[in-house]
Amino acid sequence: MGLKQELKLNEPFKLKGHEPLLNIYFTATCIKKHAVEFLRPFGLTDVQLNLMLLLKHQVKEGKGLSQARLSDMMLVNRANITSLIDRMEQKGFVRRTAAEDDRRYNIIMLNAKGKKLIEKVEPLYAKEVTKTMAVLNEAEQTKIMKMLEKIRTNIA
Repeated sequence: MGLKQELKLNEPFKLKGHEPLLNIYFTATCIKKHAVEFLRPFGLTDVQLNLMLLLKHQVKEGKGLSQARLSDMMLVNRANITSLIDRMEQKGFVRRTAAEDDRRYNIIMLNAKGKKLIEKVEPLYAKEVTKTMAVLNEAEQTKIMKMLEKIRTNIA
């Protein structure tokens, strides 16, 4: 079903490029809604899962990431990363410690509760990602990534 039908529009798109751009936006919204439903039973948001996956896979064992580095990796501003980490710390998923070499910034690490949760969620998440993306073969997935990268480069 095309976007015009999905959105129940009366008229076709007039501006060239509007329909594909709106398709990207609408698809991202659908993915976000699906992620909310999938993660709700675990008490997580998609942003919290992303942070936990970064802390699990982008650090060496026993190390963490600075809040500034997490902010860059997650494409959020520093104020947002602080409140996100505050909430995750309150839930007992992460711990924040002052950096050894510069006490002006914090290092964030998964704690035992966070590690246990990510070990439970990640395999289920991997299955969900595989199921969602199964409609595209590997070449199509590569092509769509390259196309989206071109759009982001053009915007930047």
